[in-house]
Amino acid sequence: MTRLNLELNGPDRAINFAQGFPDFATDPRIVEAAATALRDGFNQYATTWGAPQLRKAVARKQSITWGREVDPEREVTVSCGATEAMIAAMLAAVDPGDEVVIFEPFYENYGPDCIISGAVPRYVTLHPPDWSFDPDELRHSFNSKTRAIVVNTPHNPTGRVFSRSELELVAELCIEHDAIAITDEIYEHLVYRGEHVSIATLPGMAERTITISGASKTFSVTGWRIGWLIAQPSLSAGIRKVHDFLTVGAAHPLQVAVAAALELPASFYVELVGDYRERRDAIITGLQDCGFDVSAPDGAYYVMAGIGAFGFEDDTALARHLIEKVAVATVPGSSFFHNPREGRGHLRFSFPKRIETIERGVRALRSLRP
Repeated sequence: MTRLNLELNGPDRAINFAQGFPDFATDPRIVEAAATALRDGFNQYATTWGAPQLRKAVARKQSITWGREVDPEREVTVSCGATEAMIAAMLAAVDPGDEVVIFEPFYENYGPDCIISGAVPRYVTLHPPDWSFDPDELRHSFNSKTRAIVVNTPHNPTGRVFSRSELELVAELCIEHDAIAITDEIYEHLVYRGEHVSIATLPGMAERTITISGASKTFSVTGWRIGWLIAQPSLSAGIRKVHDFLTVGAAHPLQVAVAAALELPASFYVELVGDYRERRDAIITGLQDCGFDVSAPDGAYYVMAGIGAFGFEDDTALARHLIEKVAVATVPGSSFFHNPREGRGHLRFSFPKRIETIERGVRALRSLRP
């Protein structure tokens, strides 16, 4: 969608609500930390599983958040973004023939990662408008072949933040079936309603959870590709072997810069959420005015917008129409489902954008109001 929009409309006219990256500047303190790392000579390979500065910073921050000690030497592995972290976790922990439970709609890598690992995905539906799941459907998805469940909270593409009670059910099923939870928590600091709960903190889950996060979304550095995994030593050992053969390691100076970013004061995170809440409210109000069926997400920076009022047969046709007529790129909802038909009533809008960009996009969309 991004490429098509640029091809048809050029960079000056194209409005990108498709890809989840900011169009505003990164905090200058973080940029300066990267420049300092380059000047200070961190330009060769780091330790394969992560520069010590970053592993220690991740462990220190997570130890405070979780209320238990995280060992930077044996439990933290740095990856090339959360995307590499997910496939490393899958390849390390899942064997061919195993089953992996995946909530859908899902970030588009989860299904393919499962299949690349030789496993069989078992999908559990999140139902609009609140994107909740049926507890009985989740229970029935677990069986003797279940090896893992992927939990993404806050959730891409719906913005759902899973409640503590929902995660307690996931934990109960993991313990009952001796399965592990692979959690994608890359949006952990973007929560507008409810609370972010790491499933690793629930009773009995520390030893059977692989927690994934990273710098891309929190620090507005999606191009740096710095992510990490936290897992018990027995799981981390396998993850590190797979990671070594996938990428060897992430960019050393950027790891050092992210370590510095993790030392920013609490006010950084308060301002982060405040700014994103303003963007969320602006795009929700605008899309509602344009005729889309939307409600405010609990977290992350996406909106799944219902398109029933527009009279298009499917999401892809409308997504192309928006690009061709008003230069606005979105993502067809069908791309987040294993059965595309189930997503054809939605488009995903990303809002890590300047308020001016959101307002310009809404003005363009108003001309197509149904």
